[in-house]
Amino acid sequence: MGAVTLRSALSAALGTSRALVALTRSGVVRPVRPDRLVTGLAGLARYRLTLAGGYAFGAARHPDRPAIVDDAGTLTYADVHRRTEGMARGLARRGVTADTRVGVLCRNHRTAVEAMVTGSKLGADVVLLNTGMSPGQLAEVAAELTLHTVVADEEFAYPDALTDTEFDALADTPGAPVPRPAREGRMIVLTSGTTGTPKGARRPPISNLGPAAAILSVIPLRAADPALIAAPLFHTWGNAGLLLILLQGGTVVLRRKFEPEDLLDTVERESVEVIIGVPVMVQRLYETGEPWRGHRPRVVAVSGSALPSGLAERFMDRYGDVLYNLYGSTEVSWVSIASPRDLREAPGTAGHPPAGTVLRILDEDGRAVPPNTEGRVFVGNDMPFEGYTRPGAEIETHDGLIGTGDVGHLDDAGRLHLTGRGDDMIVSGGENVHPGPVEDLIAASDDVREVAVVGVPDERFGQRLAAYVVRAPGATVDEDGIRDLVRAKAARYAVPRDVVFLDELPRNQTGKVVSRELPGVR
Repeated sequence: MGAVTLRSALSAALGTSRALVALTRSGVVRPVRPDRLVTGLAGLARYRLTLAGGYAFGAARHPDRPAIVDDAGTLTYADVHRRTEGMARGLARRGVTADTRVGVLCRNHRTAVEAMVTGSKLGADVVLLNTGMSPGQLAEVAAELTLHTVVADEEFAYPDALTDTEFDALADTPGAPVPRPAREGRMIVLTSGTTGTPKGARRPPISNLGPAAAILSVIPLRAADPALIAAPLFHTWGNAGLLLILLQGGTVVLRRKFEPEDLLDTVERESVEVIIGVPVMVQRLYETGEPWRGHRPRVVAVSGSALPSGLAERFMDRYGDVLYNLYGSTEVSWVSIASPRDLREAPGTAGHPPAGTVLRILDEDGRAVPPNTEGRVFVGNDMPFEGYTRPGAEIETHDGLIGTGDVGHLDDAGRLHLTGRGDDMIVSGGENVHPGPVEDLIAASDDVREVAVVGVPDERFGQRLAAYVVRAPGATVDEDGIRDLVRAKAARYAVPRDVVFLDELPRNQTGKVVSRELPGVR
């Protein structure tokens, strides 16, 4: 066995050991009836550590436990396993095999989950399509990834798609169980596409429980927790939430669209213990001015875009110290997690790297920098990245670590603080300026609901900063007032020369600001 293979095997064993400790602590690992254990292990042997394997095991261990609650009602673990057996037979008759790819273009409801499970049972690669993509982008991605079949909500009117209604009918397809897949299918998640057509990011099948151990080392999930996944299931974080709740034997609560008042009602009605969301949802919830209806979740975990430090503190003041912020990307999955304590002690931090995660801040020559020194963020963890589906698309690596493309520093307590994207830095009149810290200064004002700061072309200085601001309700702050917020605490060259007031910022489905849609940006 080579040194690399041995190191990988040891890492997998250590990750699985950590996960078993975490799962025992959360109540997942406990005695099981022998007959159910045998049946469940047979399901895992057939489908391995995949969504299909998880639901097969759950159907044996706790068949009557609710697995999915959505607008259409409740499905038990046994229901999901049985229905996806029929759906797998139906897709197989349509030519879906382990050599094909299935696209899923659905909002958050049972079809999205069952389509992923069905693809897993056939060994097909499942491509999670962003519901916010334009028809042109969808067509380009479908052609690039040679999608054999697309399962889509009827509302998207995707050409030649199997609609959610038609896919649901496949649950009654009769016949013998489909053969064991020849391979484990890949899950292909698309990049955010904020600067162009999204790329597919391939991930190999999960071979150990190390990824779960990393998240559970910080975020305290418990066995059988009802969890509302508000983050889109096509997003890395929403998909990770599905896997984590399945591992815990929990109930996944889904709603097709996010509305903050509906979230409050759903938390109360379903006794939701965990919310998986994105930062903009936290902001929208806070803006309602309403507390929890009665039942209080133990965990609100967000990821996908920057979480303003002031918002984190205000949210916890009203809703309790339940907020966790995971920083990661489509390529690296996770880098660090900020706990409520981190967010209280160091507002704005991205937190510590969780168990099994290596985090390095490197200079331009690839050397580690000391604490409180800015550099580029590189990470290694138990969720490997196989590369992009698009030829020629590459990601920077160094000594086995993957570069996130972000710039930041570690403080004396080992917490990560992000400055912004490395390619977002602008050079204005010979001075290097990162938009991120300028955004933070403006966002800290009670007069500002949200803000985006970007570089725009300038004939004299090459580039200049422009601030796009959404005022808080009732606020009357003007352009000079915004500039004064920055001028009071930052260098002269960091003061944005352009201040543009908007009714709202253009965002994608995961809450990231789409810079190219801001006025004057090209």
